Amino acid sequence: MAEELTPAELTLLGLLVEKPRHGYELEEVIEARGVREWTEIGFSSIYYLLSRLRERGLIAEVERARPARGKARRVYGPTDEGRRACARAAEAAVAELRPVFPPVLVGLANQPVIEPGRLRDALDRRAAALAERIAAIGTARDAQPGAPAFVRAVFDYSLGQLEAEQRWLAAYRAGLDGSPTRKEDGR
Repeated sequence: MAEELTPAELTLLGLLVEKPRHGYELEEVIEARGVREWTEIGFSSIYYLLSRLRERGLIAEVERARPARGKARRVYGPTDEGRRACARAAEAAVAELRPVFPPVLVGLANQPVIEPGRLRDALDRRAAALAERIAAIGTARDAQPGAPAFVRAVFDYSLGQLEAEQRWLAAYRAGLDGSPTRKEDGR
């Protein structure tokens, strides 16, 4: 049985199925699409992951791009097996529910040890962080008006998740002290 693709490997492979690219171009797309909001992939790991995908026969060098200055860059594209592996892994990722382990739940499970004032401050900080993240993702999405529908779906899913947490957090905070929620800041 073939080795399963990690989320980072699947992300890079999918970007290469979309269009052959070199490592720096992959980094640009990752930044523009906010990929680091939903998968762990560091700039320094891109070349390591490309090596792993190449060793597994899922990608191959298709050309060497010659920039105006500097050395040539290796451009990679998927092999036929890479396309099939990407399709299988992407389908499984869409279809299967997998558990997530958000640290906030661990904190809430231990809420009784947090002083009430400090808990309120922590929840306030979380609400502010959620509002900032929602704004940043919305800005990134809006900066790509011609993006394909699947790219927009990724942004919209992320925003939906964050907005759902924002609503939950507002209700939870209001329930702690019986205060009404304030829609303008997510409280």
